[in-house]
Amino acid sequence: MSRIDVVAIGNALVDVLSNESHEFLEAHHLVPGAMELIDTTRAEQLYAAMGPAVEISGGSAANTLVGVASLGGSAAFIGRVADDELGAVFGHDIRAAGVDFRAKPAGGGEPSGRCLIVVTPDAQRTMNTYLGVGSLLCPPDLDEATVAGGKVLYMEGYLYDRPAAKEAFRAAAKIAHAHHRQVSLTLSDSFCVDRHRDDFRRLVADEVDILFGNDEELKSLYEVESFGEALAAVRDDCALAAITCGPQGSVIVTAEEVIKVAAEPVERVLDTTGAGDLFASGFLYGHTHGLSLAECGRLGSIAAAEVISHVGARPLVELRTLI
Repeated sequence: MSRIDVVAIGNALVDVLSNESHEFLEAHHLVPGAMELIDTTRAEQLYAAMGPAVEISGGSAANTLVGVASLGGSAAFIGRVADDELGAVFGHDIRAAGVDFRAKPAGGGEPSGRCLIVVTPDAQRTMNTYLGVGSLLCPPDLDEATVAGGKVLYMEGYLYDRPAAKEAFRAAAKIAHAHHRQVSLTLSDSFCVDRHRDDFRRLVADEVDILFGNDEELKSLYEVESFGEALAAVRDDCALAAITCGPQGSVIVTAEEVIKVAAEPVERVLDTTGAGDLFASGFLYGHTHGLSLAECGRLGSIAAAEVISHVGARPLVELRTLI
């Protein structure tokens, strides 16, 4: 009997969000809407240039787990933080949100990671991520009992940069499958797909039962021009894919069917940060509670709509009250 709905492996980050102009992006040579990995020096320069900011525990997979917990599900996070102030902030925030996190902070070496997020007036977010110690996750960091205890293992594509992290993904997937659990992967970002396309393709074909991403990420993964071609390709590789398409909603794909799910109406979009993360929250909550694929997609749309209606990548209300 599984005791956890979703177990996730990802980057433990603290998000720093600031509202800035498009001129700010140009002045600091930032690509609108992109996610760029930065070093310590660049992180310090950008942080100093940003205006008043909101700081909160974040990270893509961690955001998804907070959404699962907000919907009433159970969740556990596997990631690395340092024994520093940001590491303490991350641990406190994610536990307070109802997610199990037991990693012992690492002493010395790299500091805890942070993501500097610039939100422009069009609600688009431009992310500059310093991974810090979180990127050093390796197979010994895995808690086998935790991975084995989750109905679904959820792996964050952003973490996939170092060879040790790739080994950890493969090891975790094998543990999950050995205990008859499902394995899921989020592609995270088109730039992330560009860096790891071949590895991602092999991982999806070999280990992944549920694939998350958006339409641009999926086209990049299969190097095709049309979304239809990308959907056809993923159906050959993966049993189930949940692909978001922005205001057009989402598409749920299996070998037997393609289900289109409408986006939930939002009066005003303030910040798209976390939309894909929270879509995965709703979908995984529904999936681990035996709901139909169409209903899983609807819950994903509800969760995503809530998070884009305010600044920040985590819900401001208990998502369970919306369903």
